[in-house]
Amino acid sequence: MEPLVAVFVIVLFFLIIILSNAIRILREYERGVIFRLGRLIAVKGPGIIFLIPIVDRMVKVSLRTVVMDVPPQDVITKDNVSIKVNAVVYFRVVQPDKAIVDVENYLFATSQLCQTTLRSILGQAVLDELLAEREKINSSLQIIIDKHAEPWGIKVSNVEVKQIDLPVEMQRAMAKQAEAERERRAKVIHAEGEFQASQKLADAAHVIEDHPMALQLRFLQTLTEVASEKNSTTIFPVPIDLIAPFIEAYRSKNAQK
Repeated sequence: MEPLVAVFVIVLFFLIIILSNAIRILREYERGVIFRLGRLIAVKGPGIIFLIPIVDRMVKVSLRTVVMDVPPQDVITKDNVSIKVNAVVYFRVVQPDKAIVDVENYLFATSQLCQTTLRSILGQAVLDELLAEREKINSSLQIIIDKHAEPWGIKVSNVEVKQIDLPVEMQRAMAKQAEAERERRAKVIHAEGEFQASQKLADAAHVIEDHPMALQLRFLQTLTEVASEKNSTTIFPVPIDLIAPFIEAYRSKNAQK
């Protein structure tokens, strides 16, 4: 009996190993690329997958979006400025069979493709375009990388340039340029204000010229403003036009006498 029990245990052990290799469970975001004797036969999943032991081999592929950080790259722009640029790439596998069969390591291949494309595209642009037209640069990178990764069954959904590191000398030059631009705007605004004020003064002069009494009213308003201040003594000139009517009345009265 003991030899039979030993044989049964051994057979049971091998059956467990065979079943564990024959039954696979794939999650919703996973697919299995099945090879039978080295030949690609199907892409299966998700759920339970049955394999023929020893004959079949399965390579598991994730369909989730991969967020890949592209390391900083040394780039020389079109206007000969040396900068360091890093980016982030969002992509996912849409054809698992191509991602396994057509390229040896699709993650490494995509990373290298992103690095070379980043240097190539940014090297064709001037520094001002990189700083001001970030969306345009991102769109160009996404289109080119997606075009080259498509034969591998990979879809690149988005590319974002994260950071552009400038040399210290260039940072100082840009700071001086920004300061000069702010000073220019301030002078232009000040000149525009002076011009508008002169126009208003000219309009006011025309009004006073046409209506002399307006000058008298302005004079009285000035007196009111001066009187509101805490002054003990106020000296001001009195226009002769203001007291001319009183002088004429006095002279007329004396002439009647």
